[in-house]
Amino acid sequence: MTVTWRNRRYCGDIADADLGNQVHLAGWVDTVRDHGHLLFVHLRDVKGIVQVVFDPEHAQSYAEAQRLRSEFVVSIVGTVHRRSEDTINSRLATGHLEVRTHELTILNAAETPPFLISEKEGEHGAVDEELRLKYRYLDIRRPEMQRNLVLRHQVLQATRLYLSERGFCEVDTPVLTKSTPEGARDYLVPSRVHQGKFYALPQSPQLFKQLLMLGGLDRYFQITKCFRDEDLRPNRQPEFTQIGF
Repeated sequence: MTVTWRNRRYCGDIADADLGNQVHLAGWVDTVRDHGHLLFVHLRDVKGIVQVVFDPEHAQSYAEAQRLRSEFVVSIVGTVHRRSEDTINSRLATGHLEVRTHELTILNAAETPPFLISEKEGEHGAVDEELRLKYRYLDIRRPEMQRNLVLRHQVLQATRLYLSERGFCEVDTPVLTKSTPEGARDYLVPSRVHQGKFYALPQSPQLFKQLLMLGGLDRYFQITKCFRDEDLRPNRQPEFTQIGF
């Protein structure tokens, strides 16, 4: 198989239709289990996790796999097989399948991460938020965070599709605007051109509603950033997103 990024598959997309086929996968090493005669690795990417197996029969890839640790970035080529009934992992969408590997490329080694980034993270308690924010690029790899980001994308796509099909027009409105009397303090941005003058960041998408409707856009919507300098609440932070129409 000629390995290119064009024929790479996502781990979570491996399905029954791939049984017996050769696949090219790439992702992070989630967990490693060495059974002596076989090496089992859970390979993770944004779409999910699949088990890949290294067999001494493929000596080169098996020897190279001995180096694998959590968060190593690897590329593998292997054949999709069905797992035996007693080894099925019901927690994974791909838990009834495995990829028996015969080619392995370590794209990047990794140091021991400061916290667990794994399907099993919940078994080890919550990760300190300050530590997560310090290593935000690692935090985003966590399955929970990736699910949140994908869900947000799906919600916004569904919103745009639903409203567009009903004749609504999406409008972008300015982020730099004038101060308005609302419930919270404005965030202010000094103007370089107009000395001593400031822009305010908008507190809500309704700021431009009358302007747009008088301009003839009776059916409009916006997905916009809002900024409020106020005490934090459980469902509110200084920067948040609102949908207005």
